[in-house]
Amino acid sequence: MVTMNILKIYNRLSELPVGKRLFSFLVCWNAPYFGSISPVFTELKPGVAAASMKNRRKVRNHIKTVHAIACCNLCELVAGTAMEASVPRHKRWIPKGMQVSYLRKAETNLSARCEPGVIDDGFSGDLPVVVDVKDQHSQVVVSAVITMYISDKKAR
Repeated sequence: MVTMNILKIYNRLSELPVGKRLFSFLVCWNAPYFGSISPVFTELKPGVAAASMKNRRKVRNHIKTVHAIACCNLCELVAGTAMEASVPRHKRWIPKGMQVSYLRKAETNLSARCEPGVIDDGFSGDLPVVVDVKDQHSQVVVSAVITMYISDKKAR
């Protein structure tokens, strides 16, 4: 059984005219640091998450491209939300490490996509999750592999 709360919220809100923005705001309210990039989720279902961010002044570096850490922030947000939508209810996840490749300058608005698949009920351990960040020309500007540690939830 997959964790449905986040999926139910996304599915209900995404039907509204500004629902995806509202959902994104709620995610950032729950994890405030992600609000620094003002993301907007564009897709969420079991095994898949995608979000975008605008190239605006608050995420730029000194050479007027999207800062590398803003890109990392987008990667971690998308991967974490994908995990939340994909891990069975009796499991928990936590990011354990992240390897990032900066492939080209991020000069436009960006979109990130992650497809870890639905996690099997019996799986525990390290799961490498790939997130690709593309510019408006569909060029991959950043690629990250985030190692997610999946384990059983502790009994309360």
